[in-house]
Amino acid sequence: MNEASLIGLFVATVSFGGLLYLAALGELLAEKAGVLNLGVEGMMAIGAVTAFIAGVELENPWAALVVAMISGAALASVHGFFTVALGAEQVVSGLSLTILGVGLAAYLGKDYVGLPGAKLEPVQWSGLSDLPWVGPIFFSQAPLVYLALVMGVAVSLVLSNTRLGLALRAAGESASSTDLAGHSVLGLRLSAVAAGGALAGASGAYLTLSLTPQWAEGLTGGRGWIAVALVIFGAWRPGRVAWGALLFGGTLALKTRLQTFGVDFSPIILSMLPYLLTLAILLAISVRSRKRPSPAPAGLGLAYRREER
Repeated sequence: MNEASLIGLFVATVSFGGLLYLAALGELLAEKAGVLNLGVEGMMAIGAVTAFIAGVELENPWAALVVAMISGAALASVHGFFTVALGAEQVVSGLSLTILGVGLAAYLGKDYVGLPGAKLEPVQWSGLSDLPWVGPIFFSQAPLVYLALVMGVAVSLVLSNTRLGLALRAAGESASSTDLAGHSVLGLRLSAVAAGGALAGASGAYLTLSLTPQWAEGLTGGRGWIAVALVIFGAWRPGRVAWGALLFGGTLALKTRLQTFGVDFSPIILSMLPYLLTLAILLAISVRSRKRPSPAPAGLGLAYRREER
């Protein structure tokens, strides 16, 4: 194990962590407002393919990122319309959204397989990027890693220190009380779901604009499900979700780089590693929750209609 390989592992850990954190933040926003959205995988797929297509056609990766975020928000709004406006079952709608998003992404991207795409180049922070160890790990990352960091701070501050954040959290805890206080539960939940979709779309764009600037069917590879699990792992707190994203990012990085350390390990087992860790952590959380109250929003997954007050 040499120094370059170890640094490369840490660089990949932060990179994958940023990818997962963007998607998990989007899910956290929706769930804080009381809407469970299991369509993260589908929104990431749509974000990935629309970013790639826009990058090819517009030759501007930043414009492609905006297109991906709009696409993710639009797809999430479909889920919001059915679950928030019509009161449909959230688990069924979310699973349908994943199937729709993955299938639609495969259809839209079929003519773009194998084409070169636009790329968001890593940010170089002058002399900071040249620092040993710290420079390549923290100061030579893709722009979306820094976007994930900024969005994490912003989401934490909004939820904790603003009236909007208080209203959003109240919509997830007690929709009827929020309604009585004069806030629009419908507006708050739809906005949170759309914003979460935009972040999931940006996470998908990270795949095709930074990590692998190309399109292939199945590119998201189940990472959307890891993002959903991260929200539970982080107890619906942006800071804890960030640490979880780094942990899971490390397993994804290890999957791609373990063989560079001279370790002869089955690639099949390596591919299973992130998801085995997901299952193990969810099992541990389930066992722990039997002995203490769940930190999940009290109204999570529950539809609300004004006439039911």
